[in-house]
Amino acid sequence: MQYDLKQIEYVKAIKLSGFKTDIQAQVTIKLKKAIDAQNLQVKLVSNPKGFNQIDKRWVDKYLEMWNIPLEITSIIKRYTGEIAPNISNPKDKRRMFASEFSENELSELLAWLNKNKALIVSDILKGRGQFAAEWMLVAQKNKTNSRWILKPMNYCLNYFGNGEIEITKRGNFKIGKITMQRKGGDGGRHTANMLQFKINPADLFDNE
Repeated sequence: MQYDLKQIEYVKAIKLSGFKTDIQAQVTIKLKKAIDAQNLQVKLVSNPKGFNQIDKRWVDKYLEMWNIPLEITSIIKRYTGEIAPNISNPKDKRRMFASEFSENELSELLAWLNKNKALIVSDILKGRGQFAAEWMLVAQKNKTNSRWILKPMNYCLNYFGNGEIEITKRGNFKIGKITMQRKGGDGGRHTANMLQFKINPADLFDNE
């Protein structure tokens, strides 16, 4: 964070919940008695391919955040299973995969994702307001080793968010290095139909 350690009087860490920031580090500078606050998002991983959920909400919440058109909302809800498939013989009777939408619907969704990519990536990684995350701290621990890496959030936005929007072999979507998919799991409960975004924080170690 480029502080001169000799000028720091003390550091206080405050744990937060419900925000993109997990820890706020309050740094008090000697003599000036000024308190500088740094917002950190913390990701804990135990293996090199430890995919980590970075955001999960009902589609209507994203509709409010991003002003999603109703036709795009309908496509996403059929993708997550919040609305039942409208095709005959879907691969999964609970939901639809990217490859099962009409060419026109898929084209509309991809165009909307491309147009709003910067906003989506910023909201799901950094967040908004007073407790928007300014740094990402990744800590990795396994049986033989432990390591950590700290990167500015703007670096992470570029690293994870840059790249093409693609359809994966499993019929999900990727925004750069970010996977967008149906949440699934939850023992078949209704919450399985939420939309989630995931990254592999350990990738930051490989880009050192």
